Amino acid sequence: MKILIINGVNLNMLGKREVDVYGTESLLDLENKLNALNFEANLEFFQSNSEEEIINKIHTHKDEKYDFGIFNFGAHTHTNISIRDAILSVGFPFYEIHISNVFAREEFRHTSFFSDIAKGSIVGFGFDGYEFALTKIMRGKNGS
Repeated sequence: MKILIINGVNLNMLGKREVDVYGTESLLDLENKLNALNFEANLEFFQSNSEEEIINKIHTHKDEKYDFGIFNFGAHTHTNISIRDAILSVGFPFYEIHISNVFAREEFRHTSFFSDIAKGSIVGFGFDGYEFALTKIMRGKNGS
């Protein structure tokens, strides 16, 4: 099982930015936590603040043959049709993740360009949301 975990804009600042919202753990802490679960899966982590780099990484799905994705696009969630179109162009199954409860925040965060094409959305559970998605994927071996 090969799983791509994409973290988008500003998520490289986890542990340093708005700790009251996102907590004190870093992106590296997240990667270590998921790797420590010892699932029989090849986890590939990718983070970028660049729309172009995220789209190019999604396009590699056709060559890399990822089985599933776990995506937290950060603010791109509410603004980015290009990333959505990239996912649709390669038929990439994925779970949408948000560390904070976006529905308890500003109204503009209530809209996602990805929820309707995701297998599911997990919001407001911090880093545990990634673990929930990974566990679901591994139990189903196809993410369903």
